[in-house]
Amino acid sequence: MRTSNNVCYRIARKICLTAAIMATYTGIAFCTPNKINSFQELLTALKSGQSVKVIIHYSNCRLVIAGKDEKAPEAIGGMELKLFEYFDVGAVNNKKAFISSSENILISHPRYGYVYNYVKLRFFEDESVEIIARYLEPKTFEVKMDETFYTTINNIENDGAVYLYSD
Repeated sequence: MRTSNNVCYRIARKICLTAAIMATYTGIAFCTPNKINSFQELLTALKSGQSVKVIIHYSNCRLVIAGKDEKAPEAIGGMELKLFEYFDVGAVNNKKAFISSSENILISHPRYGYVYNYVKLRFFEDESVEIIARYLEPKTFEVKMDETFYTTINNIENDGAVYLYSD
């Protein structure tokens, strides 16, 4: 009797362990990020502490350099919104509410050598997005490149170049 109970216990334990492993891997395999389609959804995700990732398709943006429209490069970039600030209408004499986030990281560029890659994103309540990209010389902070891109938040139904995802 004791032996049959022991065998049943071992079989049950193996079944439970197998089921737990399968559930874990199935969850990982089907774990897809949530697409954020609007300024309000972005604000809600950030206010609730969710991680938000941004993917930018630069070639679909309007590029302005030194006040002139230029052809945007065939490039894609991404970043996580680790820090952000939200400003309601009028908070800083602004006509539209917006969310601002930036990141600065040292990179090795083929033309400029080592530079800080500074990117600032501003998401506006009308779904428009402004992306400022600058390369800064690490010792003097001299601006080596200064580009401003304009687009909208992609909501699947538009041609917006900024895709947002939350985990």
